[in-house]
Amino acid sequence: MTFEITKPILIVGIGGVGSKLAIEAKKSLNSDCILISHDQKDFAPGITSIEVSTGPTVNPSIYLIRGSAFQLSNEIANHFSKYSTIVLMANLAGKAGAAISPIVSKICKENDKNLISFAIMPFKFEKDRVFASGISLNRLRTDSGCTIVLDNDALLDSNPSLTPKKCHEISNEAILKVVNSLQTISISQDTNIISTSKDANDVEVSLKDSIRMLYEDAPPSSVKRSILYVLGGHNIPVGVLNSVTNIAGSVFNDENTSVSTTISSGENSKVVMLTSVQGEIHFDKYDPLSIIPKDKTLDWEEPDCSIDCNLDLYQLE
Repeated sequence: MTFEITKPILIVGIGGVGSKLAIEAKKSLNSDCILISHDQKDFAPGITSIEVSTGPTVNPSIYLIRGSAFQLSNEIANHFSKYSTIVLMANLAGKAGAAISPIVSKICKENDKNLISFAIMPFKFEKDRVFASGISLNRLRTDSGCTIVLDNDALLDSNPSLTPKKCHEISNEAILKVVNSLQTISISQDTNIISTSKDANDVEVSLKDSIRMLYEDAPPSSVKRSILYVLGGHNIPVGVLNSVTNIAGSVFNDENTSVSTTISSGENSKVVMLTSVQGEIHFDKYDPLSIIPKDKTLDWEEPDCSIDCNLDLYQLE
């Protein structure tokens, strides 16, 4: 089954990174855009925004931000009402992304919106963010018609010489490449993983790096379909392009696996790979409790959050 994008489309950017990606995606999809965050610095002039107020708290926790976002559920739903497809952009390594994205996805599901979610996962050395990102991703995958994930940690493992800043730049470029193609390609409704490499003069090397990055997150047996975006492909010999497709086809050697190639312009030559996977993936381990079936979990329906009830409780002697 493929995810069907229907107009009108609304792009939702959550937090700092999500907002930047949403503003860029707005241009390519020629759609409306809304930004949601607890920090005014994440907003941009001329773009509709919703501020999640956490009151006087200077350094709010994920759970406080989420609780504050809950109180804006009706306002958010009203903004979504006239749109058919919601494109959600969130960095789950950030507080705003991890806190607010499950609220947005829940609203979309309750209002029967087509939801495609783009999620960026943290580096493994960001230990305090791994658990929260895993829980948020689990909820996004449950509520979304299609979830597209990019793992910064897998990119860094495949290219250990990269700085975190350069990793972010490569990640953002890869995500926007996929966003630019949403109206021209068919994307599976399964979980999809974006993998890529640093800039390379040899696209075959770039492809191998992309495959290595993919296998950091999902076993070969889970791969069902892969789309190769060959950046700078118009300047690459046809024989090389054919070789790249053949390499990918031989690696994903399964009768249920298909590989297609999309050639696009670019100053540098490299591969961005979008792969549909099924079954257990690396991110499932981020939340140790995810092994518990949903029908045996009492509190799954509402994401964990913190709220200020302002209860006047007197001590009883």
